[in-house]
Amino acid sequence: MSIVKINAITVPSERFDEFAERFASRAGKVEEAEGFESFDLLRPNDEREVCLVVTRWRSEDDFRAWLNSPDFAAGHSQHREQGPVGTSSEIWSFDVLESITAD
Repeated sequence: MSIVKINAITVPSERFDEFAERFASRAGKVEEAEGFESFDLLRPNDEREVCLVVTRWRSEDDFRAWLNSPDFAAGHSQHREQGPVGTSSEIWSFDVLESITAD
């Protein structure tokens, strides 16, 4: 059974573009991580200011291995060097019970 990890990051709307640019230029290689299944970066199109980073993993162990990898550290170097774009964040965790995709 897959798991989904969602990083819910509060980002002031005037910094949405900077937030997206940082993800576009990230040095990480999540796509190559063992057990990685998918990644989505979601920006609200209403009055909310919470952006979502949604990743799907084969297992909790695979996700934990990614968190402890050098590629994860490299992908988050902008945060350490330039400071955060968001004002707060929260990690949500879910088990996938059912999933349907279009053909």
